[in-house]
Amino acid sequence: MQTTQKSRKKWNARNWTVFIVATLGLAYIVLFHYVPMFGLLLGFKDADYSSNLLGGLLFSDWVGLDHFTTFLKDVDFWDVMSNTLLLNLIMLLINFPAPIIFALIINEVKHMIFKKSVHVIATFPQFISWAIYGGIIIALTDQTTGIFNPILELVGLSSAENPVYLMDSQYIWAVIIISSLLKSVGWGSIIYMAAIAGIDAQLYEAAELDGINRWQKAIYITLPCIAPTITVFLLLTVGRLLSNSFEQFNSVQNAVNLSKSEVLATYIYRLSFTSRRYSYATAIGFFNSCVSLFLLIVSNFISKKSTGRGLF
Repeated sequence: MQTTQKSRKKWNARNWTVFIVATLGLAYIVLFHYVPMFGLLLGFKDADYSSNLLGGLLFSDWVGLDHFTTFLKDVDFWDVMSNTLLLNLIMLLINFPAPIIFALIINEVKHMIFKKSVHVIATFPQFISWAIYGGIIIALTDQTTGIFNPILELVGLSSAENPVYLMDSQYIWAVIIISSLLKSVGWGSIIYMAAIAGIDAQLYEAAELDGINRWQKAIYITLPCIAPTITVFLLLTVGRLLSNSFEQFNSVQNAVNLSKSEVLATYIYRLSFTSRRYSYATAIGFFNSCVSLFLLIVSNFISKKSTGRGLF
């Protein structure tokens, strides 16, 4: 009798709250992440141009791997794939270390008000949606009213008679990379600043006694201590080499720069909702997910073999 009463006492209001919140979280994951996987069947069926997507999913003819072989032979697909891969590799080399460097610099600032002010200003763009942020970028790079052409004129890279159109295909990659960097560097540095805050202060004190300067402390103490955090985010970034933010690219994409700004995210969207090639777009999306999973597994394996650290 006493055992039964003790077990009942465990389910108080707090337990029920935790249980309900956990159940809602599980329901969200199942509803929005697992149930949609049923739609992957479209990639193996002939449901292109179907007016009833659910009917096409359930009753259309099976075509096997026909859609996969089609896009592997499609020249447009490989142009989009090269844009996606090359652009993401460049962003990996530039945008990935930027938050780490920013966190190391901010960590060295001793004036707390200035330190927090700089970090808040750097983090603020993350809270602006890409629809608005992209509009700001377009306005700033405008040929006639934008602020960048007068700056380029000062350094001799543009002129009032022949202003540079920065949204052209020739410059769009630079615009995308720089705008993405400015938007994410502050937000991305938060996790690294938290990791730096968890480093034992005695390590720095012992280093100071040995005559190590601030630069050497950052290289030989701070970076090795936050290496596990860097490894995790590097692996996740490598796993997303073929993934891009649809909102980011759609906000700056136009007919002039489409040849360079078209990536898998926008290509799949255009195939689905403009061309109504639902099965073909699903096959490409499924291929993208498989390649991303493969990259994650391989990079995790290499990381564990070389550094002893990994996601799993």
